[in-house]
Amino acid sequence: MRISGDGRRFVFLQGPHGPFFNRLGRMLRQAGARVWRVGFNQGDAAFWRDKAHYIPFDAPPQDWPATFRQIVAQHGITDVVLYGDIRPIHAQALAIARELGLEIHVFEEGYLRPYWVTYERGGSNGNSALMGLSVAQMRAALKKCDLELPDPPAHWGDMRHHIFYGALYHFCVMTLNRRYRNFRPHRALSVGQEFRLYAKRLWALPLVALERRVAQWRIRNGGFPYHLVLLQLEHDSSFQAHSPFSSQTEFLELAFQGFAAGAPQHHHLVIKAHPLEDGRAPLRKVVRRLTQQHGLNGRVHFVRGGKLAALLNHARSAVTVNSTAAQQVLWRGMPLKIFGRAVYDKPEFVSDQPLAEFFAQPRRPDARAYRRYRHFLLETSQIPGGYYSLRGRRQLMRHVVDMMLAGQDPYTALLDGKAAPRQQLRMVR
Repeated sequence: MRISGDGRRFVFLQGPHGPFFNRLGRMLRQAGARVWRVGFNQGDAAFWRDKAHYIPFDAPPQDWPATFRQIVAQHGITDVVLYGDIRPIHAQALAIARELGLEIHVFEEGYLRPYWVTYERGGSNGNSALMGLSVAQMRAALKKCDLELPDPPAHWGDMRHHIFYGALYHFCVMTLNRRYRNFRPHRALSVGQEFRLYAKRLWALPLVALERRVAQWRIRNGGFPYHLVLLQLEHDSSFQAHSPFSSQTEFLELAFQGFAAGAPQHHHLVIKAHPLEDGRAPLRKVVRRLTQQHGLNGRVHFVRGGKLAALLNHARSAVTVNSTAAQQVLWRGMPLKIFGRAVYDKPEFVSDQPLAEFFAQPRRPDARAYRRYRHFLLETSQIPGGYYSLRGRRQLMRHVVDMMLAGQDPYTALLDGKAAPRQQLRMVR
């Protein structure tokens, strides 16, 4: 049957910073669907060009659930589209959408980032359907697929674009938000503080890059065994909603304690900050304090962002809460210890050792099982491309609308043996 948007009515909530949602809505209209966008601030409005189908929500936050019900009824909405399912306005809308039987389309950063983005139905991260799927089920589904694992696509150049669109978005909210006086950001910082942090990151990029190169050179040429601690953004939804910690400090305290108790005395600890870390959490200060507290002077190294591959190439193991960067750890067959809910939290991959024992003698994952898991993701929810660069969006748009209009979600389609071929995603050099 022909893929068509006829009879489908989509409402978009908040999306990635930048023009991706606008372009996605335009292509859905070309496919025959009707599309509306709800905007909660001037940053949302700035990137949505179809003003005839833009619905501003400028009422107090407590009015949102009733307003969402009204929008669904008034426009006959069949599908809800959003980026991330944890922020309060999305969580409230999704509860109503499930009650009404609407199709829910959730976008997220790629589980296999940076070359892919994630598209799922119903929920993402700790709410993903992946949480209930075993490696055995994935292996059985893949028996119907004869394709090899793809190579990573070309780099999309998203990082600088991501920072730029984040700064532009928060500038619009900070300076042009008069209509949306009731808007409350889902993060603890004010919009002005968010904008200043984005702006600071933009002008500090060259200095941070120089500092990072020096730190990496010392690690690379130090000749010592080391273990990685992969940090996340403290305000990230995965960290906030799917981990046992309220701050990165709590996680670091546990990691240092385990390393000091279990690691051989000639091993070192490398703390890798998230590439988008903007200084709102005093990580460097915390690392210095914990280094002194546990008597680890000369054995701890702090790296501010950057690519992970060079550090992984020589690391012994990695520890994280539930960062997607752990997928790169597993791809290399390295031992991994996590503390939060994650889509890759399968007994075949993730160590269940106590942390001190893990640092002393970490167990390696089942590399063949992880290869099957990765293959399953690439056949289903991982789409090559990116949200922020023009080149990345072009690649993403080649596939995502067909997936949204398909009768089944990607996981169910593959499990049922009804998935459309994905070979066209393989060669995107």
